Amino acid sequence: MKVTTVGIDLAKNVFQVHGVDEHGKAVLKKQLKRAQVAEFFANLPRCLIGMEAWGSAHHWARKLQGFGHDVRLIAPQFVKPYVKTNKNDAADAEAICEAVARPNMRFVPIKNVEQQAVLAQHRVRQGFIKARTAQANQIRGLLAEFGLIVPQGIANIAKRVPELLEDATNELSGSFRLLVQRLMEHLKELDRQAGEIEAQIVTWHRDNELSRKLAEVPGIGPITASALVATVGDAKNFDNARQLAAWIGLVPRQNSSGGKNVLLGISKRGDTYLRTLLIHGARSVICAFQRKKDKVDGWLGALLARRNPNVAAVALANKNARIVWALLAHDREFRPGYTSVQATT
Repeated sequence: MKVTTVGIDLAKNVFQVHGVDEHGKAVLKKQLKRAQVAEFFANLPRCLIGMEAWGSAHHWARKLQGFGHDVRLIAPQFVKPYVKTNKNDAADAEAICEAVARPNMRFVPIKNVEQQAVLAQHRVRQGFIKARTAQANQIRGLLAEFGLIVPQGIANIAKRVPELLEDATNELSGSFRLLVQRLMEHLKELDRQAGEIEAQIVTWHRDNELSRKLAEVPGIGPITASALVATVGDAKNFDNARQLAAWIGLVPRQNSSGGKNVLLGISKRGDTYLRTLLIHGARSVICAFQRKKDKVDGWLGALLARRNPNVAAVALANKNARIVWALLAHDREFRPGYTSVQATT
C-alpha cells in the first residue's frame, strides 16, 4: 500500500482520514483520535496532505510538515463541490483528498506561531472595541428612556454621562444612577483593555522590519501594517498584485456571459478585517486631501473629481493593497510618486 495523497477532516476529537495511491484508488479510510494523529503520520511515508483551513488547521499543518509531509490548506468553499453524497466526515475527507490533488486549486498560506499570536491580539482588540461600542450604546439607550439624550460619539459618553448622574434636577432614581455608574466602570475597563492590546500590537510593529516598511504607505498605520504582515505572510504566494487585492475582496465581481463583460460591486471575499482596515485608512487619506487648501491634481485628485468619495476610498484601498504586494514580494522601499518604467524597443 503506497499512499500518495491524504485528505484529513479536522475535528475536536475524532479525525477522519482518506488516502489514495498514485492511481487515485482509495487505499486508506480511517478514524483517528486526536492523540493518535501525530503518531500515525509520523510513521506514514512522505505524501501530500490536504486539510480545510479552519480551527486548528495551521497547528496541524506545522506539525505534519515537521514529519516531512507536503501539507496544503484549502478554503472550505473550494472543497464543497467535491462532496459527492450527503455530508459526513468520510465524504468530507474524500472530497478534501480529491480537491488537494487538483492542479489549479488555490491554497491558504500556512501561518507560523508568531503570525497567529499577532492575529490573536488583533482579534481580541477588535472584540473589546465591539463590546465597548455595545456598552456605550446601551448606556445611551437607557438614558434615552428617561428623556436624557447623549450626543453621538463615544467620547461624549465619558463627558456627558457623569454630568447627568450628578444632576439632581432630573428624575433618575438612586438605584438607576448606581446602575449607570456600574456600566460606566465597565466601559472604562473595556477601553483600558483595548488600549493595552493596541500598545502591544504597536510594539510588535516597531520591532518588525516588514511592518515598518508598509506603514510608510499613506493610509496604512501600525495596526493595518501588522495585520497585513501577519495575514499575508509570504507575498510571493500571489502571482501578482491583483491576486492579493482580489484575495482581500477589493476587486469587482463579474457576471459576464456571451462575450459581454459585466462588472459589479467589489466581491467582499477574503479577510473582512483586512479589507475594513484598508478602506478606513483610505478614507482618512481622502479626508486629509480634501482639507488641503492647495490641492495638487494627481491620481487621487482626478479620481475624486469624477467619482463619489466612497468609490474613491475603495479604489485607493485597492491601490494600497497592490503597493503592499510590490513592497513585500520584491523587497522594496515605498517611494511616493513612483511610476514603473516600461522597457522601450
